[in-house]
Amino acid sequence: MTAIDETRTISVLTVDDHPVLRDGLAAILATQSDMRLVGEAANGVEALESFRRLRPDVTLMDLQMPHGGGQEAITQIRAEFPTARIIVLTTYAGDAQAVRALKAGAVGYLLKSAVRRELLDTIRAVHAGLRRIPPEVAHEIAVHIGDEALSERELSVLRLVAAGNANKQIAWQLAVTEDTIKAHMKSIFGKLQVGDRAHAVAVAAKRGILEL
Repeated sequence: MTAIDETRTISVLTVDDHPVLRDGLAAILATQSDMRLVGEAANGVEALESFRRLRPDVTLMDLQMPHGGGQEAITQIRAEFPTARIIVLTTYAGDAQAVRALKAGAVGYLLKSAVRRELLDTIRAVHAGLRRIPPEVAHEIAVHIGDEALSERELSVLRLVAAGNANKQIAWQLAVTEDTIKAHMKSIFGKLQVGDRAHAVAVAAKRGILEL
């Protein structure tokens, strides 16, 4: 068996709270002579600790994890290691979630549904200093780039709507009048280009504005 030259291989750290996905990524990487899996982490806290210890060339990062999410981990890693190359692995193609991840410092974005087809090329491209964003995600970012973002108060209102609260209940919880909540809802509908509460929640979730 030919020995692997570790000085020429791409070292990879995987971060995901699902062991089955990590095992799948490990299996794919094991078939490549120019890549080696150097570590695994199950949440954002472990990701930062592992990165400090292993200094991988490329990190594959899930976004939605317990005990420290991916976006926060990306921000922390990039603060300490500005040249870190991090690829987001996610189920969702939402433009708002993608923009947050890219602003945090991710240089690649890959949908989990495309892992088998595009993972290896994405790792190699990012390692070479390029950025990789799927066309469908880039399209959604372009479509919504000029949209007015929801305010923090509007996000708070929409989260309470998603939890099944009526306007009166939301007003009580936020210590404002019901008319104020109605005004917020009107603004939310306009910004999301929807006509009802259920559609507002669905669109916000799909775009990654709201995490359900």
